[in-house]
This record gives sequence, C-alpha cells and structure tokens, in this order.
Amino acid sequence: MARRFVVEADGGSRGNPGPAGYGAVVSDAETGETLAEVAEYIGTATNNVAEYKGLVAGLRAAYALDPEAEVRVRMDSKLVIEQMSGRWKIKHPDMRPLATEAKAVFPAGRMSYEWIPRERNKHADRLANEAMDAGKRGEQWRPKVPPGGTLAAGAPEAAAPADDALAEPAATGAPAVGWGSADLGTPATFVLLRHGETPLTPEKRFSGSGGTDPGLSPVGRHQAERVAAALAARGTVQAVVTSPLLRCRETADVVARRLGLDVRVDEGLRETDFGAWEGLTFAEVKERFPDDLAAWLASSKAAPTGGGESFASVARRVALSRDKLIARYPGRTVLLVTHVTPIKTLVRLALGAPPEALFRMELSAASLSAVAYYADGNASLRLLNETAHLR
Repeated sequence: MARRFVVEADGGSRGNPGPAGYGAVVSDAETGETLAEVAEYIGTATNNVAEYKGLVAGLRAAYALDPEAEVRVRMDSKLVIEQMSGRWKIKHPDMRPLATEAKAVFPAGRMSYEWIPRERNKHADRLANEAMDAGKRGEQWRPKVPPGGTLAAGAPEAAAPADDALAEPAATGAPAVGWGSADLGTPATFVLLRHGETPLTPEKRFSGSGGTDPGLSPVGRHQAERVAAALAARGTVQAVVTSPLLRCRETADVVARRLGLDVRVDEGLRETDFGAWEGLTFAEVKERFPDDLAAWLASSKAAPTGGGESFASVARRVALSRDKLIARYPGRTVLLVTHVTPIKTLVRLALGAPPEALFRMELSAASLSAVAYYADGNASLRLLNETAHLR
C-alpha cells in the first residue's frame, strides 16, 4: 500500500502586501509523526501568494520523502482549498502559475484537500512566522525536523531555506555540508554527463528541446564510447537516467550497454526550449532579436523569443526531477545523461549560487560533473567538467 501523508501549509504577510513567509509540515497520516518541516521568508508578497508557496513547498517536501505517496492537504485558506479543489476559478495572475506548480507535483488521483480552522493549523502558522522573523533579522530559517522525521540533535530554532517553487528552487538544504557529512550515511550521487557532440555543437548553435532534435555526430559517438569506457573502469554507476532528446538517449545507450544497465527516461532532464533561437548562433540571435537577447541575459525569468523557456522555468522542472530521483535512488550513484542547462542548474543549486552563475560555467560535450546529496538536504559538488577521458 502507498504511504499516506498529511501536508499542512500556511503563509502570511505583514502588510498584505508586505514582508511575507510560508511554512509547511509533512506528517505521517497513520501515526501523526512529523516527517519534514519547510519554511522560507519570501520578501514582499501578499497573504495568498505566501499561502500558495507554502502549499507548493509542502508538496515538494512530501514528494521528496515518497513520490508514490497519497497526500491530503489541510489549510486554513478557504481560497487555496477551493481553488485547488476546482470549485473556484483562479483569476489572479499571481495565483495561476503557483496553482499549476502545485498540481504538477503529485497526480490528481493521489491528492485531496481539506479546509481546517486556523487553530488547527498552528504548526504551519508557527513555521511561517518563524520564517518571517528570521527574514526580518536577515537570517535563514532552519528546521528542527530534517526530512524523515528525526529531531536533529542540537538543532537550532530555525532551518535551511525551503524551495521557492515559483521563482527559485533551493539548493536542497542547509548552507554547508561541513566535516560531519560522513555521519549522514551514503549520499545519493548524480554523475552528470553532457551528451556527445551533434552536428550543431561545434558551430555553437542554440540546440534545445524545441528544435530539430539532432542525433550524435561521428565525433559524438566516439566521445560516448570513450566516456563509457571510463565509467566502466570506475565501476561506480548503479543506474542510468537520460533526457528524452535523441542525442542524450544515444549517449546513454552506449554507456548503459557497456555497464550492463537499463536506461530510464526523465522528461525533466530535457534541455531548455530556445523558441525562435533554435538552430541560430549567438551572433545571429543578437542581430535578429537584440532586445529579447538582452532581456534574457539580464533575468532568469525572461524567455527566448517565440515562446521558449526561461531559465527560472527550467530550474523548477530540473529541481523537481532532482528531488524525485533522490527519493528513487537513496544512497546510490546514478548517471544522468542530460544537457548544458540542466547540468549547470543542478550545480548552481547545489552551490546556492545565483541564476547568473549559469553564464560562468564551461561544460564541454561528453564532460562529467558530479553532485552528492546527503540525508539532511545538503549537497556537495564533487566534480565539474572533467574531460580527461576524451584526451
């Protein structure tokens, strides 16, 4: 039988709009045990935005514990409960993307919603207020209860920043791993492999998920064979997951055959959709769409011309896949065959780096990077852009 969780969430704004924060708690539906707490100060926002962000963060925390669970959401916000239940329309433009984000975490058949009076939602309310208080002090909230439900020894009153699912997914945990990481057990380790070259790679053309979906070139196939041999010699990879795009699937198939493993496809690992820029060089985009390119370089929320994806949107789906895969492969070493943007996003989130860090990393075709994810939510960058196997 599937595990059953209860997610209680709340959000508040001291001014509406004003300094705002959210809190959410995940508990076992059978025992009532608290399994995870999340909260975050989100700056200036309305009550309703904070409530929705609390809902999204709570659902993401539940998903990280068990992606196959059944979840009952309890909130004292009549608006959120009625809108998420489908009985009220979502008219406000700030609410619609948050509601969409919440609906995407678990399948509809495994979700239910219940309104509860404010006095029965005190735990989540307390977390939201703790987050706002921490924000006022210029600090980050820290949890007493790490994922899994065991009270952290000597835990402070407040926790690592939770994901802001609308704008900026978090780096999965507290600010620093520290020397005590060995006491947390074997981490889930993602070995991040950028696919081999395609005909577009040496020409430095935008090649995302909205273009022609090119396969590997002869050079790219040779690179895949070289990285397969290197990974086989190391003997550490226990599972292979790939983007659905052809260049990644071809790379993954070469490696998986050498390792004797099956390949799993994860849609969240696909490259950015670059819209009308697909197939163009940077210079060509600058000439044809100078204003759109300038906006894209200046903000992670700006999308390429013609309905492409913003880096903020890509970060949300990559973070969701990250959490899902961590839950699926605890303590295991998994090869993720993917693209430049997803790999850079996983690296910058692990480091807690800002979105502009995406433009400050180099990732060669068929290069290897690695990030380890610990049980307390911390992440540690182990490797970046290794290409020794190609030389």
